Amino acid sequence: MMDKTIDVFGVGNAIVDTLAFVDSDFLRERDFQPGIMTLVDSHEQADLLQDLKSFNLELRSGGSAANTMIGIARCGGSGFYSSKVSKDPNGEFYRQDLLKAGLHFDVHPLPEAHGSTGTCVVLTTPDAERTMFTHLGVSTDLHAEDIDEERLKKCQFSYVEGYLWTGESTKSAALRTMELSRKNGVKTAFTFSDPWLVGSSKEDFREIVKEYCNIVFCNAEEAKLFAGKDDIVDNAAEIGQLADLVFVTNGGSGCIVVEDGKIEEVPGFNVKAIDTNGAGDAFAGGVLFGLSRGKSAVVSAKCGNYLASRVVQVHGARIEDDLKEEMERIMNE
Repeated sequence: MMDKTIDVFGVGNAIVDTLAFVDSDFLRERDFQPGIMTLVDSHEQADLLQDLKSFNLELRSGGSAANTMIGIARCGGSGFYSSKVSKDPNGEFYRQDLLKAGLHFDVHPLPEAHGSTGTCVVLTTPDAERTMFTHLGVSTDLHAEDIDEERLKKCQFSYVEGYLWTGESTKSAALRTMELSRKNGVKTAFTFSDPWLVGSSKEDFREIVKEYCNIVFCNAEEAKLFAGKDDIVDNAAEIGQLADLVFVTNGGSGCIVVEDGKIEEVPGFNVKAIDTNGAGDAFAGGVLFGLSRGKSAVVSAKCGNYLASRVVQVHGARIEDDLKEEMERIMNE
C-alpha cells in the first residue's frame, strides 16, 4: 500500500437531505412503512414537503457513500468522491459542502436542463428511526466512464454503495469501480445500503460480493434478508464465506466482524440516540479509516462503533466536529 497516497475512493449518489422530526402518527396516517428508503418522483416529494410545511425543516447534503466519505475526512482521512449533481443551487450547496470537508469532488455539474440535483426527505420519529423518500435527480446520470482510473489507483480502498443498483447507468459505474479496483490492487468495500435493495437485488449482490468484494458492510436486517437465517451470527458467518472481511452492525449492541471465517463481536458505545440517520454510513467511515491506518479489523470496528455512536446523538447523517484526536485515542486504547 506504500504507493497508495489516498485512503478511499467513494462512489455513490449525491443527495441533498431535508430533515424533519415527526411522530409515529404522521407515518401511520400516510401508510408509510417505517425505517426504509422509498424512491419517489419530484411530484410525490413535493406533496410530502407540502404536508411538512408547518414543521421545522433542516437542509443538509447527504447520500450514503458521501456520508461515509465525510466521516473519513472528519477522522483525518482523505478521499475522492464520484457522483453527479446539477448546476442548480442544491448542486452548488452539495459541491461546496464536500470541498469544505476536505474531499476531492470536482465532478462537473450537469446543466439544469438535464434535471435537478437529487433530494431526499428524511423523517425521524421519537424512537430515532428514520424513513426516507428519495428523488434521485441527476444522480442517475453517473456512468462507467465517469470513474477516474488515475485517481482510483492512488487509493487504498474503493467504497461503493448498494443504492447504485437502482439504475443501469449507476450500476455500470459501480461495477466499473470494482473492476478497476481489482486491476489496480485497490481493495473493494461494498455496502448493502438498505433492506429493500437486498430484497430486490440479492442475486446480484451475492455475485458481486463473491467476484469483487474484499469488505462487506450491512446491518442485521440486511444480513438476514441476504442469508435467510434467524441468528445474526449465522447470517454474518454465511456472508463471511463470500468475502474476506464482513461487518454486520446491530444497533446499539455494536457489530459482528467476520475475518477469514473467524467471528468476533465488538460491543458498541452506550449513548442516547435521537436520530439513526447515517449511523451505518458513519460506521463504515470509522472502519475504513481504521483499516487505512493499518489497524486490525476488530480495532477498526471499534472505530466504526464510536463514529456511529457520535452521529446518532445529532440530527442528520453527519458529524460536523473534527474527530482526529478522538479517533487516535480510540485506535490506541
